Amino acid sequence: MKNTLGFIGGGNMGKAMIGGILESKIFAPENIMVSDLNTDLLNTIEENYGVKTTKDNNVLVKHSQIIVLAVKPHICDIVIKEIKDKINEDAIIVSIAAGKSIEQIEEDFNKDVKIVRVMPNTPALVGKGMSAISSNNKVSEVELEQIINIFESFGEVELVDEKLMDVVTGTSGSSPAYVYIFIEAIADGAVLEGMPRDKAYKMAAQAVLGAAQMVLTTGKHPGELKDMVCSPGGTTIEAVKTLEDKGFRSAVIEAVRECVKKSRELS
Repeated sequence: MKNTLGFIGGGNMGKAMIGGILESKIFAPENIMVSDLNTDLLNTIEENYGVKTTKDNNVLVKHSQIIVLAVKPHICDIVIKEIKDKINEDAIIVSIAAGKSIEQIEEDFNKDVKIVRVMPNTPALVGKGMSAISSNNKVSEVELEQIINIFESFGEVELVDEKLMDVVTGTSGSSPAYVYIFIEAIADGAVLEGMPRDKAYKMAAQAVLGAAQMVLTTGKHPGELKDMVCSPGGTTIEAVKTLEDKGFRSAVIEAVRECVKKSRELS
């Protein structure tokens, strides 16, 4: 694989991916370029990651075999219009824009282009990302494997039918935000009962991390793992009852559904 990777957009998701890629050493900093209109942002990225930067998207596409569109969906059309006549013939376009379908991207380019649609998430920054991938029929198996290797460098990857991408957005793309709220709420409860906040955050976050790893490692149903913690008449089942009384499960389900709905509206 040519070591030429370009990011159009240097926002939080792009930076998370760059951090994960560099940590895994799948690309050297000098073989990554980032373009953005924000000079201060580019200076920060160059200082923190040592990658090349430019304010000109066409400079980036000229030197990049793999081009990641790391911009908001409403900016995607503008970027594609700017670069569509400048991309290399063998370039692979990787879009991480929520709600932007492969068909829409193909229509924007108005010519045969290799397109991979990906929904990653920000834990990529610490090597624990979750990315879902779909592609059009212009992308070969070898090329798709190249993209998979990039995203596996900072987490797990699943190939999915593109029609599920909006569901992926609500399930793994946006869910870190739900989890952060959950951790903060647990810590707030602990602080309310007298625990120092730094210890409360550490204990809550480690408990969530460990519980998630139990699901992934044991293969057991989450409900079964929950039952293992809930002793008859004990403290945990009392807490679980309170969560059920307050609509915790329903609130999470509805949050996911609203997120999926919004993603579909964007497309």
